Amino acid sequence: MSPSPKLPEAAGSADGPLAIICGGGAFPLAVAEAARRAGREVVLFPVRGFAGPEVEAWPHVWIHIGRFGQLTAEMRRRGCRDVVMIGNVLRPRIRDIRLDWATFWLLPSAFRMLRGGDDHLLTSLGRFFEEAGFRLLGAHEVAPEILLPAGRLGRVAPGAEAMADIVLGCRVLDVTGPLDIGQGLVVMNKHVVAMEAAEGTDLMLARVAELRANGRIKMPAPCGVLVKRPKAGQDRRFDLPSLGVRTVEGVARAGLAGIAVEAGGVIAAEAGALIAAADAAGLFVYGVAPGAEVAP
Repeated sequence: MSPSPKLPEAAGSADGPLAIICGGGAFPLAVAEAARRAGREVVLFPVRGFAGPEVEAWPHVWIHIGRFGQLTAEMRRRGCRDVVMIGNVLRPRIRDIRLDWATFWLLPSAFRMLRGGDDHLLTSLGRFFEEAGFRLLGAHEVAPEILLPAGRLGRVAPGAEAMADIVLGCRVLDVTGPLDIGQGLVVMNKHVVAMEAAEGTDLMLARVAELRANGRIKMPAPCGVLVKRPKAGQDRRFDLPSLGVRTVEGVARAGLAGIAVEAGGVIAAEAGALIAAADAAGLFVYGVAPGAEVAP
């Protein structure tokens, strides 16, 4: 087989349009709005099957998973050098991937990157863009306002028992993070009752609600904390843990007392709506400063 062709470097300066590769959810448009407020032009590259039609209100080019050559060619043509990847995208099925010629040459590396956890996959994908001459940015670098801050974020404050659960949750995630297992868990009365894996936060919370319903969790509601933080050592340009109003609804249905996050390490597209929903449900939202010891 002939050696793979060298991809040309990206055109444009750091002041050129920002390319946002969009999965599903509200975060791509939140980042686009922040970039526009900062005076940056934006071009969205929504992924078919994941991004919603609302992206079409912006300059955009729809893309298919597997057409890396087409994507990078379009970004160069529009003068993009800086790239953000944000939004929900599930690992594709083989039959959903539509390869172009440039992607064909990357197949050996692509198969290797699929054999591992999410961190391995996303870091490998980021390397493809960097080798093509683009600069990968984290969504929080473009839109720092989507990061949740430290301290009590609503009207409700966590009590002593909740603080003890937060301490344990943070310690457990410190251990499991390097294993690329997940970014969240539920702790009740210093007991880990659920850990997030491939199902994601919403389904983990639904599982906790089911455990309550069938009597496997006997502690009366509200009790317990959803704890979310980035995995130790993860590349924070990709896949920062996120919260939304749906998360608050899931926490309420699970009978938990509140949510704790690593301050500056968890994002929310609509923080005001999230905190209002938590206040209405009588739940706390608390930001733990990185490295801070929370007294039980």
